[in-house]
Amino acid sequence: MDDIVFLFDVDNTLIDNDRVQHDLKTHLAETYGAATRDRYWAIFEERFTALGYADYLGALERYRREVPYEPRLLRLANWLIDYPFAERLYPGALEAVRHVRQWGRVVVLSDGDAVFQPRKVERSGLWSAFDGEILIFVHKEQELDAVERLYPARRYVLIDDKLRILSAVKAVWGDKVATVFPRQGHYATDARVLEAYAPADIAIGGIRDIVALDRNVFAP
Repeated sequence: MDDIVFLFDVDNTLIDNDRVQHDLKTHLAETYGAATRDRYWAIFEERFTALGYADYLGALERYRREVPYEPRLLRLANWLIDYPFAERLYPGALEAVRHVRQWGRVVVLSDGDAVFQPRKVERSGLWSAFDGEILIFVHKEQELDAVERLYPARRYVLIDDKLRILSAVKAVWGDKVATVFPRQGHYATDARVLEAYAPADIAIGGIRDIVALDRNVFAP
C-alpha cells in the first residue's frame, strides 16, 4: 500500500483541451467548410451528452453515415490520431508531475473512450511521464473501488479542472482524499459551475502552481 497516490486528470488539467477543440473546429471549417464543422460538432455534442465523455472518432463515424459519398472526410481520422498533443501540454504540467512524485505514486485518472483517449495520452508524452500508470474509465467518479483496488493507498490527491468530479469523489472518499482544483479551461471558469459545487480543498491558478506546494498541504 502506498502512503499517497496522486491522481491527475488529463483534459484541461494537463492538456489544454480547449485549444485542441479550437484547432479541430478551425481545421474542419478550413478543410471541409463551415457546414461540415457545424454538423460534426452538433453530433459530437449529442454524443457527449449521451455518453458522458468526448467521442471524437464516434462522432466522425456517425457523420460518415450521413455523407457516405464524401471521401475527403476520411482524412479527418488521420488528423485526429496524429494531432501533436505534446504541443498542447500546459506550461509546467510535466514539472508538476515530477514535483509530487517525490512524495508518492503518480497516476493518470481520466474519462474517455478506449481508442482516442489512450492515443492522446501516448502522443502527449504523458504515458511515458507516468511510467504507464494510466487509468481511463467511462465515468471515473463511479470507479473509485477499482482505483483503490489497483492503487491501494492511505491517502489520495485528485487534481482535476472539474468541480463536479472533485465534489463527487470527495463525497465518497471524504478525508481520505485531498482535492486540488487548477482554475484553467472553460469548466473551471464557468460561474454557474463554480456556484453549483462546493470548493475544492486546494485551489490553484493553474497546473504549474503545484510546484509551489509542499507535502504538508496534502495531509489530512
